[in-house]
Amino acid sequence: MEKKNQVHPINVDFFEDLTGDLSGAKDKGIDAIGKRIQLLRQEKGLTLDDLSKMTGFDIDFLKNIEKNKVQPQLGTIIKLSKALDSALGRLLSGVGDKIYSITRKNQEKIVSRSTSHKGKKQVYMYKSLAPEVQGRHMEALMVQLYENPDSEMSVHDGEEFIYVLSGVIELKIGDEQFDLEPGDSVYYLSTTPHLVSSKSNTATILAILYQG
Repeated sequence: MEKKNQVHPINVDFFEDLTGDLSGAKDKGIDAIGKRIQLLRQEKGLTLDDLSKMTGFDIDFLKNIEKNKVQPQLGTIIKLSKALDSALGRLLSGVGDKIYSITRKNQEKIVSRSTSHKGKKQVYMYKSLAPEVQGRHMEALMVQLYENPDSEMSVHDGEEFIYVLSGVIELKIGDEQFDLEPGDSVYYLSTTPHLVSSKSNTATILAILYQG
């Protein structure tokens, strides 16, 4: 009996079209994250020293974020959003004003970059897929990962779901390590130390973050 062609459970081509080449997209909003953090901190009457004590991040690191010398990783942004009593989405892509969001193929969205703690190496860039929704508790992101030899583990509140679209990613979760290929997925509590990076060159994932 002739075997039927296997059909991928999710149309990966759709996501590839939607993602395109993230590195070629316009860098909208990259500088805005540092400015939004600074503005929110000042609105709350907090000094950098106050925010440092609330988050455990050193003052120089926070200062570099606000000056856009360092692009914070998602775990860092989540910790800052908690300390500043703000929704994650406000820091990532601003305040939305709609009750729903439709993302069309090839529609350009806000792109942000994230670097290592010292700002010396880019570890991933991401595109928000639903920045227009007001009061959202989840963030849907298309993320292009790079190799991360620094192996900086992340710990923060919330939950994460990741679906691999292309390339191979290296997942470190607690004391365990896994290689995930296209079609593989993982769901974990973000309070568990974790690291997600490309195993070689670049990889693309769909990530859903729930701040809780």
